[in-house]
Amino acid sequence: MDIQRYYHDHTQIFRQIDTLRELSRAGVRENAVRISEIITGTASHIKFHLAAEDRVLYPALARSGDAQVAAMSARYRGEMQGIASAFAAFVAQWRVPSRLVADPDGFRRDANTVLRALFDRLQRESVELYPAAEAV
Repeated sequence: MDIQRYYHDHTQIFRQIDTLRELSRAGVRENAVRISEIITGTASHIKFHLAAEDRVLYPALARSGDAQVAAMSARYRGEMQGIASAFAAFVAQWRVPSRLVADPDGFRRDANTVLRALFDRLQRESVELYPAAEAV
């Protein structure tokens, strides 16, 4: 299975997370507009990435004929629902520049939690799920 698109998406999302970290370190208040733009862009990118996984990757792995890969796919799909919900709440809260300006520490706290979970998940996909998908 050719999954280069998914790896490419991960690379872009990692860059966006890195940019958010850099902007946060440079000052949430001073970079509120740019941070909100990156959050919105990342949310859009993740939405399309998750849709592709849900419509193409997970069903293909479920039909792969490999019981271990199918079970792994189902587990990953289920886990992502919680992460996606947390990320959606993060976006809803912090996509507005005035909220970033009003509570930079709250943003940093939430970003550390949600973006770390997202980053860790993408890393696991790249190391475990995607190589399994390439092998079937």
